[in-house]
Amino acid sequence: MVRKPGLPWFGAMTQPSEPVAACDIRFDRAVNLDDPTDWSGGRKKWTPAALAAIAIYFALCLIGIMSFQNAIWDIETQAITLTIGALGLWRYGWWFTHAARALVYGRFVYPRMRRRGKEVWDAGWRPRHMHFMMTTYKEHREITEMVVRSIVSEIRNSGVPGTIWLGSSDRFDEDIIVNFLEREAGDLDLTLRIIRQNVSGKRAAIGLVLRAMCRLPVEDDDLVIFMDGDFILAEGAVARCMPLFKLYPDLQACTTDEEVICIGPRWIETWLKMRFAQRRLAMQSHALSGRVLTLTGRMSVFRARNLLQLEFIRLLEADHLDNWLWGNFRFLSGDDKSTWYYMLKNGARMCYVPDALGYTVEVIEGSGLDRMVQNFRRWSGNMLRNGSRALKLGPRRMPFFIWWCLLDQRLSMWTMLVSPVLAVSAMVLQGFDYILAYVFFIAISRMLLSLVLFTYSRRIHMAYPWILYFNQLINASVKVYCIFRLSKQRWSNRGNQTAGAGGSELVERARNAMASWCTAVAIALLFLATLHYTRMIEAPSAFIISSALGL
Repeated sequence: MVRKPGLPWFGAMTQPSEPVAACDIRFDRAVNLDDPTDWSGGRKKWTPAALAAIAIYFALCLIGIMSFQNAIWDIETQAITLTIGALGLWRYGWWFTHAARALVYGRFVYPRMRRRGKEVWDAGWRPRHMHFMMTTYKEHREITEMVVRSIVSEIRNSGVPGTIWLGSSDRFDEDIIVNFLEREAGDLDLTLRIIRQNVSGKRAAIGLVLRAMCRLPVEDDDLVIFMDGDFILAEGAVARCMPLFKLYPDLQACTTDEEVICIGPRWIETWLKMRFAQRRLAMQSHALSGRVLTLTGRMSVFRARNLLQLEFIRLLEADHLDNWLWGNFRFLSGDDKSTWYYMLKNGARMCYVPDALGYTVEVIEGSGLDRMVQNFRRWSGNMLRNGSRALKLGPRRMPFFIWWCLLDQRLSMWTMLVSPVLAVSAMVLQGFDYILAYVFFIAISRMLLSLVLFTYSRRIHMAYPWILYFNQLINASVKVYCIFRLSKQRWSNRGNQTAGAGGSELVERARNAMASWCTAVAIALLFLATLHYTRMIEAPSAFIISSALGL
């Protein structure tokens, strides 16, 4: 078994000093909990059974294709087939461009960085002080203790003083952390600074912590680790990030790898693992250009000189957007996108550290499907709210590839919806045979993409091709919904917070009606433009238009 830097204490937790509340979870009783440190590779991952399953999958697709009538090249549907094929070549070409760039970064560029960083660390270099900026909100006791234990372990292994800056809004979390540190960190030079927020929201908590840092001796070249209260550091995560800032003086921020510990339905666990596999591929591709597209709030490392700037603090506290429909409104979540935008705007170098690992704990309570959709709304909304202003910076303010990636994010949500529209339209013309051909096209193309994802995933899941397709389809649909409702925000796993543009009830109803109208018009235009492009319908002539208008 190959193990990534793991959690030596996983599954062997100390008993809490106080009775566990009824809402708390126990990891050793979780039916679906998978050992997150198990990272099999080579033959242990690509087992004969896995290879046989992939071969059978392709064989069944081939049998299916040969068993049904080939209707894709009929005269009525030829244009549709060519359009779907052209879109596929574009999208899959872009996907494999990312795969090639990720391969270069992961196999050639980063190993040199890692080797030099290890030499610096082994030679005895250490940061002057380790700062951990952590926010939490009524988290499960077991999760909080595992998170703090991982921080304590990193401070102990580094041998330097450390400070935990806790942005808190509830005594419950504070007592858990204080009690834990008294039990298990009494031998360390470790300071806990609790900053109790006086207004709600994670952004306010981070802002107050940063203002507290400004009043205390935090130096410009100190390194500050931003992390969430449900993110468990793997062994050595900090030691893999810190030396890079010594090696590269222009490096201002880095972000890290993630894996999920899911306490919930198996299908959500598989979906999240596929999402993290996609993230690894994309992050390594972006990092080849010296930038990333997000500095994840789960764990990112910053030079303190950026964090102590008033502009940075105000952007985090009160980031907002002026929208033609919803006016001026503040962002609820997406603090990681705000920090990223500040760095991008100021031309800062950023990087991704693929072997600095941590574990995100997702406890799914209630409807799994509702949680999935709400996550899509939050992620997609944050991307749309920040992507437009990042695009406006222009390709001169960032590497061209990064700017093109931002543009592609805006285009892909529409192009993803074109193929299903075309397939359904062709079924109307040709019958059920065409939709069957489209299903086999999806099955084969998504498996080819999944073969790439398998290399970035802990295990080979045969459900990836279909989860990938529905992930793309649902994500594109949610983005189209969100683009006209940018002020509508909800954060399910942080107290179920919501935010909007505000205003009177009448104004809100008018805005909602306009958003619905814009959505309907956009979808109708997409549908009509697609049908016209494939010559299924013709544009009305000038004579017909003038007659209809009574001219």
